[in-house]
Amino acid sequence: MGETPRLIATDIDGTLIRDDHTVSARTASVLARISGQGTPVVLVTGRPVRWLKLVYDQLAEPLPAVCANGAVVYDPVRDEVLRADPLAPQHLAEVAERLRAEVPGIAFAVEILDSREMRHEGRYPLRWDADHEAIRLVRTPEELLSVPAVKLLVRAGEQDPDAFVELVAAAVAGLAEATHSSNSGLVEISAAGVTKAAGLDWYCDRLGVAAADVLAFGDMPNDVPMLSWAGRGVAVANAHRAVLAVADEVTAANTEDGVAAYLEKIFGVG
Repeated sequence: MGETPRLIATDIDGTLIRDDHTVSARTASVLARISGQGTPVVLVTGRPVRWLKLVYDQLAEPLPAVCANGAVVYDPVRDEVLRADPLAPQHLAEVAERLRAEVPGIAFAVEILDSREMRHEGRYPLRWDADHEAIRLVRTPEELLSVPAVKLLVRAGEQDPDAFVELVAAAVAGLAEATHSSNSGLVEISAAGVTKAAGLDWYCDRLGVAAADVLAFGDMPNDVPMLSWAGRGVAVANAHRAVLAVADEVTAANTEDGVAAYLEKIFGVG
C-alpha cells in the first residue's frame, strides 16, 4: 500500500463504535473529513440493513455499507441494495439438516429480504430487537427455510463461541461459511464464498479500487478475511486473538477511538 489508502473499510461493533453503541464526536468528524476529501469510507459489518440507522443517525452523512458479513451491499442514499448473495432455500435446508444431526438443542433464525426482516423459531432466543415489526416468529421449520436468506443464525444455549463456531463450521464445510462476531455463542452462516472480504472486493471493483489500496479495521473473527485481503489490515487493541494474529498493525481500543486516532495520523486530520 502507498502512504495514503484509496478506500477505508471499517467494521462497526467493537471497532468503530464504543461499547455503549455510540459514535464519538471525534470519530464522526474524522470520517466526515476523509470522505469530504474524496476518499470513500465503507462500513463493513455483520449487522443487517435494518440496524444501520442507529449508526447513520450519529454520522454527518450515511456511508455505503457491506452488511450481513458480505452478503449485502447497500447504498443508503438511495436506500438501495446493490448486491445480495443469499443462501438458497435448498441450501438452507441442507445446512439445517446437518446441524440438527450434529448439535443437540440447536435453534435457528434467518435474515431475509436483504436483511430487512428476520424470522425465527420459537426456541431461538431474541436478545435485541425482539419487539421490532420486522421480527417474525414462524411455526414450522419449513416456513423458516422457505425463502432465500442472507444469513442463517444459529444458537444452542450457552456455548464457548470459538469452540462452537468450529463445530458448526465442520458440519457445514463445503456448503456454507460459518463465523462469529460476538461472545454470546451466536454463529452466523452465509452462502459458500460469502465473507466480508468478498462483499468488499465486489464494491471496490465497482469503484476501480484494488485490494492493495484498501485500509481495513476490525476486531472479531468475521473480520479476519477482510483484514487478510486488504492492503493494510488494522486491529483495534480489544480485538479477538485471531484478528490480532493477522493484522498488519494494532491501534487503540474502540473505547479510545482507535480508528479515528489511526486515521488522523494517516490523513493528517483531526
